[in-house]
Amino acid sequence: MSDELLASFEVRRLSILNEFGDVDQALMPQLSDADMLRMYEAMVLARIFDERAVALQREGRLGTYPPITGQEAAQIGSAFAFSAADWIFPSFRETGVHLLLGYPIPQLLQYWTGDERAQKVPERLNIFPFCVSVGSQIPHAVGAALAARYRRDPIAVITYFGDGATSKGDFHEGFNMAGVFRLPVVFICQNNQWAISVPLKNQTASASLAQKAIAYGFEGLQVDGNDVFAVYRATRQALDKARSGGGPTFIECLTYRMADHTTADDAGRYRSAEEVAAWRARDPILRLERFLASRGLWSPEKGSEVKARLTAIIDAAVQEMEAMPPPGPAELFEGTLATLSPRQAEQRKVR
Repeated sequence: MSDELLASFEVRRLSILNEFGDVDQALMPQLSDADMLRMYEAMVLARIFDERAVALQREGRLGTYPPITGQEAAQIGSAFAFSAADWIFPSFRETGVHLLLGYPIPQLLQYWTGDERAQKVPERLNIFPFCVSVGSQIPHAVGAALAARYRRDPIAVITYFGDGATSKGDFHEGFNMAGVFRLPVVFICQNNQWAISVPLKNQTASASLAQKAIAYGFEGLQVDGNDVFAVYRATRQALDKARSGGGPTFIECLTYRMADHTTADDAGRYRSAEEVAAWRARDPILRLERFLASRGLWSPEKGSEVKARLTAIIDAAVQEMEAMPPPGPAELFEGTLATLSPRQAEQRKVR
């Protein structure tokens, strides 16, 4: 008989930039001033897009829209580390990722009008279509990573999801397969604390979501999801590991959904104004502005110039989107199947 320790584990948390704009220089990644300003402008563009999309929905010019306010650092910081050859499997709340990677802005707006033609991704981008079904993109990403392994393709696959997806079977099945085959996949969870109206404490008894990776045999770490530098550093390291055969990584970006779940939701019914205010003080854009100001790279005047310039880009995209002709009935069938069945071919005929 024996009573021995079988194994022990630890989960680390990475933070570099605090809400006051101070950084830990020992952990600061190698980024030029131009890189940091590009990060900043991408985050501001995502915020402006978000605000305009909500306003358009309220005016009846868009359908239901999922805001990302507060999650810009988690999206821009991670996407900044991607290479053009990597494949991305998003959920429905990765607007910032799409914007940074150059997805056409009018097309993003077009999708939220309910026009599925917007799902036709430009050939230059390795992004799978939006996935509204919670968590179902995770096995798809793992399958793509397995295909990359078979083809000896030195790329990485990235998939995004929210904290609610960690309660789905797709999450556990995908993680298990990724761990067993040591696949080149990076899992990025934007833990924004709420699965619609269900708080994180009612979703799991775990001290972190990151530790769930341990059960499947690979590394999980938590990062300050409102810290664009920490997210970038963690993602870059995870991608380097994946591409070099080191296997998967799970990154939990601890952030907060400062807006409603979607424009069809009223978060004021289930969370307090005090909680929202506490997280608003940790705004990822505000802390980056403070850091840039300390380096002489930002001022209120420069901030106003950036916002005006990016607002004009969004305004032009709205006009372009609203000038698009509506889809014809036959277009409903495009992109559905490689080859239509005889019945579908008959239905497709314009009468």
